[in-house]
Amino acid sequence: MEFVFSQLAGFGVAMVDLVVDPLTYIYLITSVFLGITFGALPGLTATLAVTILTGFFSNKIPLDYSLIALLGAYVGAIYGGSYPSILLNIPGTAASAATAMDGYPLAKAGRGGEALGMTTTASFIGTIIGTFALLIFVWLLLLVSKNIASPEKALLALFGILLSGTLMSEDLVIKGWIAGLVGLAMAMVGLDPLLSEPRYTFGWSYMLSGFQVVPVLMGAFAIPQIIEGMRHIEAGKLLELKGSIVPNLKTVKRYLPTIGRSGVIGTGVGALPGVGEDVAGWVSYGVGKTVSKEGDQFGKGSLEGLLSSETANNACIGGALIPLLVLGIPGSPPAAALMGAFKINNIIPGPTIDPAIILRVVAILVLASLTMFIMGLFTAKIFIKILRIPQTIFLPIVMVLTTIGSFSVGGGINDLYLMLGVGLVAFFMNLMRYPIAPLVIGVILGGMFDETFRRSLLISDGDMSVFISRPGAAILLTLNIALILAQFPAAKRSFTWMKGKFV
Repeated sequence: MEFVFSQLAGFGVAMVDLVVDPLTYIYLITSVFLGITFGALPGLTATLAVTILTGFFSNKIPLDYSLIALLGAYVGAIYGGSYPSILLNIPGTAASAATAMDGYPLAKAGRGGEALGMTTTASFIGTIIGTFALLIFVWLLLLVSKNIASPEKALLALFGILLSGTLMSEDLVIKGWIAGLVGLAMAMVGLDPLLSEPRYTFGWSYMLSGFQVVPVLMGAFAIPQIIEGMRHIEAGKLLELKGSIVPNLKTVKRYLPTIGRSGVIGTGVGALPGVGEDVAGWVSYGVGKTVSKEGDQFGKGSLEGLLSSETANNACIGGALIPLLVLGIPGSPPAAALMGAFKINNIIPGPTIDPAIILRVVAILVLASLTMFIMGLFTAKIFIKILRIPQTIFLPIVMVLTTIGSFSVGGGINDLYLMLGVGLVAFFMNLMRYPIAPLVIGVILGGMFDETFRRSLLISDGDMSVFISRPGAAILLTLNIALILAQFPAAKRSFTWMKGKFV
């Protein structure tokens, strides 16, 4: 208990520092508003919101304010996706796809206000659950992670890339792995981190510094979405909002067990590297349908189904930051964009991170979720009006913002060429159903894998047994091999046989 109290005391100090600073409110209100707007507009995503703000803020304002802007947009965008899901039957973000299953039938039945009010409450509670899980578990894991050395770091980075490829693939897992390995190869370009010798630059001086994070993020996440949005204009019929948005306390109390369970599921899914809020929403929705006494009502306008997905996708935010802060491995695509901001500010997430930053992150998430809750209840009509803006107007604006954001980080035209090149590659990868997030995670983690893998071999004088002689490295190597073997039919049959034999 002493540990918990000490963490709460540190959190209290970080919270007071934020609350007494007037600039906190300016960044917080603006970023949460922008985040909800991005989430509410179909075709835009939380990843895009965080990515664009990374380009604008990450190296131009102090890190503390940059974190407020990025985390505020992150929290707001995940919640904002529920608006079009409920009123248009078009998910604003992938994270709110499950929300549309019950949100739209509720709105058609004249319960749109109730659905939005409960969604706002569940998103708030979900974010708080994920945030306090972050406050507690990140420190426990940091104690463990301080004992890992180069071999473990290399295998951990590889595991993050493979796992994100496995979980993000729509059809064939091999496509996710290919995307991750392409990102890993891109991370090798530039100056060798150990010998400072140029690699794969083809004599182009710009590439000496490798693939810059922000242009890659902008190109991979923004360009394909803008092109797709312009190709497929979605114009659903906006339902009229009926009923009060302010939630009934008795209804909230009735569904607290569902909200609590979904918060835990969302946090747990978020802690898996590279998975993200959309998976958290669907997993929680599936569990809710299985365990609920009214599971047959899911998909027909069930308030329990709505809360299952909406709580989990916001709780996922805190969970996604746990591997990011402890291991330097982003737990979701928006967290990958957030890691780009850390790198630009020369902050290395992982065992050596400054503890003050973690407490600051936790305090910001609490304030951001509170701001989102107040905005959701009292300014919902503004966001409903925003829903009426045609995609043909806001997508070109987003393209301009993306271009300015990418250019402003490095100040060179080459960043724009890189952004467009990566964007076109990502667009065609999308067409072929290759996931993009593993590519970005490969770029981000590739540097860590490259440096620690080679450092391990230098220390061991080229002896590969260094990856099995250490207990931690042996466990991680086993996990990597098991992850790959699990995709082969023969291995799947063996696992099924063993399960039937011994379980």
